Amino acid sequence: MINLDHNATTAIHPEVVQAMSDCYLAGYGNAASSHQHGRRARQVLEDAREGIGRLVGADMLGLQADRVILTSGGTETNNLALCGLVGTQPGRVIISAVEHPSVMGPAEQLAQHGFDVCRVRVDSSGVIDQAHFDSLLTPATRLVSIMLANNETGVLQPIEALAGRCRAAGVPFHTDAVQGVGKIRVHFRQLQVTALTLTGHKFHGPRGIGALIIRRSAQLAPILFGGFQQSGMRPGTEPVELAVGLHHALQVWQRDAETRTARMAALRDRFEQLLRDADVGVVVNSVGAPRLPHTSNVAFPGLNCQAVHMALDLLGVSCSIGSACASGSTEPSAVLQAMQLPPDIVASSLRFSLGAFTTRQDIDTAAARIIQAIRRLRTEYHPAARTPLAR
Repeated sequence: MINLDHNATTAIHPEVVQAMSDCYLAGYGNAASSHQHGRRARQVLEDAREGIGRLVGADMLGLQADRVILTSGGTETNNLALCGLVGTQPGRVIISAVEHPSVMGPAEQLAQHGFDVCRVRVDSSGVIDQAHFDSLLTPATRLVSIMLANNETGVLQPIEALAGRCRAAGVPFHTDAVQGVGKIRVHFRQLQVTALTLTGHKFHGPRGIGALIIRRSAQLAPILFGGFQQSGMRPGTEPVELAVGLHHALQVWQRDAETRTARMAALRDRFEQLLRDADVGVVVNSVGAPRLPHTSNVAFPGLNCQAVHMALDLLGVSCSIGSACASGSTEPSAVLQAMQLPPDIVASSLRFSLGAFTTRQDIDTAAARIIQAIRRLRTEYHPAARTPLAR
């Protein structure tokens, strides 16, 4: 089976497994306990926390050091960011039209509690319409949340520019960087954001842990209650071993970043070119926009994405119909619809995403199987045609 669905999750890196195993075997103290076992666990946890922040460009020194709040993953972190940063005074909340469901969901909850939730338009490549953004940013704005990189198309947003405007206006700015961290270089302070979401399992770290990187000056309210851990911002027993795994995954990424990024970009470009050269009628979405190096969103006009997805699964190629968090839904991709792409593009698009262990052989074999499936499906959909539909 060839896995081209790494935006859904990634295999944990063997070095991360080893680091976590060593941590598990070294001790089992609760980091909140005051005895020696607890103090040792606390030291390991705080070392990992500081390392996580430092590796994503947070300022971890001094009294005004940025905070790293550990959570269960990206969904919880996005909920904490939106519901915790917005404050109690009703006003405007700005998100983009292409956000992940874990941002759309809490935004809808805020709307039910009286907040004016506005969605910024994107162009046909999926990039934020900055003029529209500027028109929505008013003195009544309480919070802005725009993703760094789209989970379906891989499109990168101009976060530094948008966050800079909000900073000048005194508006908190959160970015969901779940798909960006561990794929491209992300520097918290350079982005000028107030808060940033990341999660380990998207870059060969452990599942079950994420983090909110947030400026010390930001006013954050908890969404969970019942404990004093992490200054009460996220109560519950802190997962020392998972924190070690998250930190180590970031260390491995930092070490391999240049070669990994270049290799994945080259493999993605090869994958797209192989599909184009086969003349089976494919369209690569967002190809003109800045994208993550490992993500390709491909349409097969005239075919149904679910039929293609099923055929590829039977041929041993894993990919995705939109977001993994929306799997099982029969609704067309909200992201592609927001880009106002033609209905036949929206209805026939699949997401292919590479990982650190994807090889050239994987790409060549997967492309051959995709071409085989598309040719067969086009014949079945159009039995009179001996050649693929042209587009």
